[in-house]
Amino acid sequence: DPDSDTEGLLTSTGDYIASSALLARGLIQMRSCADANKQYTSQGRLNASEFHPSAQVLLAAGMDQRLNLFQIDGKHNPKIQSIFLQNYPVHSAHFTADGQQVVAGSKFRSFYYYDMMAGKVVNVPWIKALEENQMRRFEVSPDGRFLAFYGMYGRIHLLSSQSKEHICTLKMNGSVEALSFNQSGDVMCSHGDDGQVYVWDMNTRDCIHHFTDDGCIHGTSLAHSPDGRYLAAGCSSGVVNIYDTSTCYQEVLPKPLKAIMNLTTSASHLKFNSTSEILAIASNAGEKAVKLIHFPSMTAFSNFP
Repeated sequence: DPDSDTEGLLTSTGDYIASSALLARGLIQMRSCADANKQYTSQGRLNASEFHPSAQVLLAAGMDQRLNLFQIDGKHNPKIQSIFLQNYPVHSAHFTADGQQVVAGSKFRSFYYYDMMAGKVVNVPWIKALEENQMRRFEVSPDGRFLAFYGMYGRIHLLSSQSKEHICTLKMNGSVEALSFNQSGDVMCSHGDDGQVYVWDMNTRDCIHHFTDDGCIHGTSLAHSPDGRYLAAGCSSGVVNIYDTSTCYQEVLPKPLKAIMNLTTSASHLKFNSTSEILAIASNAGEKAVKLIHFPSMTAFSNFP
């Protein structure tokens, strides 16, 4: 069955890549699939793309004010639905942890969410307590508790993922440039323009530690590996430092396990795959500025892109 083969490829790297259960370093075997959004190409810049947490569904959204959902089979990728948000260009969009809603942020004070079960779009009006003039960027905690919105002047606004009500506001020094939750949602890290990484206990919502990102002047991105072992921190120079979480959660000046220097422009995006064997690093300031890093060797696959 070709569909089951495709499903296996999307959920496992084992049998397709090598005879070993572990992903081999050096070269990565790939095959070209049909464009995920080939049945509807965004008329404006695409700002968000994300796979559903449990189904083979892709979300794509951008400046054309639409949330597009595609069923991914690798061949036809039919469009399931397109939700139009009038006068609301989408700057960021994420599925909630349970996969039942899509939340969208923009340059306005309010934000939207689409309830897929009820089939309705809900506008969440301006929350006066936030003292913000936009709700452009946010992250979703994997445990389904929080939406963490990037605020001005070092503020991180935590909203309930269920009720969309404001819970509290955290405050760090400098600006908030990157946020990342660990897989359990108990820890959130934040990075900013002071070169510091702040570690937050999400149960007490206290800052329990902060450390200096080695050689970093301006932090730009963060990513936790799903297995909890690694924290990747990117900066404006393009360097991506890889830390052991057991070390960087404790030490003020931790030494990175590896400094990845394959990018020459700002490291704007970091993302681990589901098995923690591949880290994608990318810069939106350069053409084809993307590399895949193998773990645990922390070396780049030479044949990508």
